[in-house]
Amino acid sequence: MSKDFEFATKLLQETPWPVADYVLLIGEIGINHNGDLNIAKRLIDLAKGAGFDAVKFQKRTIDIVYDKAMLDSPRESPWGTTQRAQKEGLEFGRAEYDEIDRYCRQVGMEWFASAWDVPSQKFLRQYDCKYNKIASAMITHPEMLEAVASERKPTFISTGMTELGKVDRAVEIFHAHDCPFVLMHCIAEYPAAEEVLNLRWMNVLRERYKCPVGYSGHEVGVVPSVIAACMGAVCVERHITLDRAMYGSDQAASMEKRGMELLSSYVRSVPVCMGNGDRPITAKEKVCASKLRYWKEQA
Repeated sequence: MSKDFEFATKLLQETPWPVADYVLLIGEIGINHNGDLNIAKRLIDLAKGAGFDAVKFQKRTIDIVYDKAMLDSPRESPWGTTQRAQKEGLEFGRAEYDEIDRYCRQVGMEWFASAWDVPSQKFLRQYDCKYNKIASAMITHPEMLEAVASERKPTFISTGMTELGKVDRAVEIFHAHDCPFVLMHCIAEYPAAEEVLNLRWMNVLRERYKCPVGYSGHEVGVVPSVIAACMGAVCVERHITLDRAMYGSDQAASMEKRGMELLSSYVRSVPVCMGNGDRPITAKEKVCASKLRYWKEQA
């Protein structure tokens, strides 16, 4: 028996995963807008044109998320020579989010954001977004989890950098508030190499927590996200960019226009190709059979 055959047999014998009838595609704009509202709009248009369902941003209160020593430390950026200048240059405020909200409504695109502190989560409530998001960095922050779960909106919870015991505590908080959630398998490396992606971990999350699972990918290519959809991810989130060469720490782990289009096309094909498990003989097969089977078949 060949190794390839052994591998395929083992894969088929594992607990089967349900394939979602529809996979929600999320374009993570994050801070890839580089503080420019026009770039943000172009990314929204890019996601819309590629067939994505939603875009996501990030919201921070700089002086809560970062301490003074860090903010005062040097860092060269388009906005100045300190970490504070760089962080503030990337942060959108009320005027920008008002326009993002207006523009997304105009073009018919859902938007939401991952807050990195409780005041930012309270700021986002005014927009009544359909979804919430817990970033991997925030999954161990009890106050943030309570603030988000108390809203009882569908929430995507990323599990990067997080041991199962800490995921347990996050899940307990969401159950306590009766808040619907999707656990997102995530490897928090930017970009992440294919050999560390460990997509089978989605099965562990699904079995342990009896909940829907998704995939938040930071790899460069398209294929792992498509495999995740084949393995039952109900949503796939990918960072998006106009150009990977742009300034920013997340750009290299982001998808450009062509990658987004391919991802959308492939993921939309998954439930179509997987079907429902029945096997009727199709009308066209019957025609082929009448032509190719020259003997008389027994009824």
